[in-house]
Amino acid sequence: MWKNLLSKLPKKSVKHDSVNSPRNNSDSNGGLGRAGSTPRKMSSAVFPASVISGIEPLVSFKDVPTSEKMNLFISKLSLCCVVFDFTDPSKNTAEKELKRATLIELLDFVCSNPPKFTEPAIHAMCKTCAVNLFRVFPPNYRSSNGQGNENDDDEPTFDPAWPHLQIMYDLLLRFVTSSSLEAKVAKKYINHSFILRLLDLFDSEDPRERECLKAILHRIYGKFMVHRPFIRKSISNVFYQFVIESEKHNGISEMLEIFGSVITGFALPLKEEHKIFLWRALIPLHKPKSLAVYFQQLSYCVSQFIEKDPKLASIVIRGLLDYWPITNSQKEVMFLGEVEEILEVITMDEFQKIMVPLFWRIGCCVSSYHFQVAERALFLWNNDQIVTLIAHNRHAILPILFPALENNARSHWNQAVQSLTLNIRKLFVEMDDELFWACQAQYKEEQQKLASLALKRKKEWERLESQAQLLPIAGNTAVLVTPSATKMAC
Repeated sequence: MWKNLLSKLPKKSVKHDSVNSPRNNSDSNGGLGRAGSTPRKMSSAVFPASVISGIEPLVSFKDVPTSEKMNLFISKLSLCCVVFDFTDPSKNTAEKELKRATLIELLDFVCSNPPKFTEPAIHAMCKTCAVNLFRVFPPNYRSSNGQGNENDDDEPTFDPAWPHLQIMYDLLLRFVTSSSLEAKVAKKYINHSFILRLLDLFDSEDPRERECLKAILHRIYGKFMVHRPFIRKSISNVFYQFVIESEKHNGISEMLEIFGSVITGFALPLKEEHKIFLWRALIPLHKPKSLAVYFQQLSYCVSQFIEKDPKLASIVIRGLLDYWPITNSQKEVMFLGEVEEILEVITMDEFQKIMVPLFWRIGCCVSSYHFQVAERALFLWNNDQIVTLIAHNRHAILPILFPALENNARSHWNQAVQSLTLNIRKLFVEMDDELFWACQAQYKEEQQKLASLALKRKKEWERLESQAQLLPIAGNTAVLVTPSATKMAC
């Protein structure tokens, strides 16, 4: 019927005499059926059977009375249920343009403060969205081929159907946010299944599509309070699958952005459910190699939790220490940055719970041969709040850090790291010179013990080598017989 409709474009469309209520024309599949009049002949082009025959889809909204606008809205939505192949730009160009124009007309209608949407209209809208938006991405379209991060720097894939998809997303966004949409009616169709399929689309490689989805899901979360626990749980499941199974997903940063605004609305005291989400979902998200892609959004979510409940700071730092990267210097720098943000707001009691393991790890970073890691760790002393925490707990912290500071000052290859280390040593001397010299004396004593052990080990090896030279050679191999071995042989 596309050809018949296209042939009418130059002419003014005429409304049929009889208009049938969409409530009385529901087909067995839940779609909107046609009236009891004689069915029109279908062309070779696919045309949705749910178009209401009583309303010509090409009629303009301004040409029908208010009482019929919702029927026309349903009819136009049904017209847009035809999906075209956009991989071939020369195929169905006229039909595509007609659909695009109809989508724009629908968008204008939704934005024009229409009458309250009826249940059939909501159903038709959700059905049209499902037909046009919900799809499975082919394996070569998604970055889930299990071949590591070889293609992480490749340009994102842009969907050729985006000119139509964008209008469809705008239409859905305006529909969800419209004051004419009653949540208590719409929740029957914008349901758990609909939300799950929206979440599946976050794996799109097209960043424009993910931005649209982010806005829509955020609005759904705000409008449909009954769905909030389900949305949180579903996003958590995506995070679990990403961390534990695949480490491949394109929409983690957008989902974290949604959660960043959700966390700000949590009531105090925090529910146990939210604390579990922090521990089981957010903190493990520090583990994947692709952390840099979503680190900013993840760090924001964590900081929002700590702002809500400062007692969570020590829990977060323990989690960071569990997932601390050993061989990835880029991630170490990011972890140190996040630690600094947490230490800026941590309370003294919470700091004292984790200061020993934390500064043992910071000491390892200070003595790192990667100059960016060592430099970032030393920059922590530029923060007045952190210096205050260290000063109050210097008797526990300085003995842990002193070996790293001493080794850096003597032998680190990078001049900037050496200079920063000397400044921090001077700061500790000014802070408590007696403690500093005591740590230095202890360090020298330990170094002497290590040197003595090394000398003893060297002498033992020399003794074994000289003993091995005196033993008979069996074939080409010298056999070393120890006293214990001789006793066992007897």
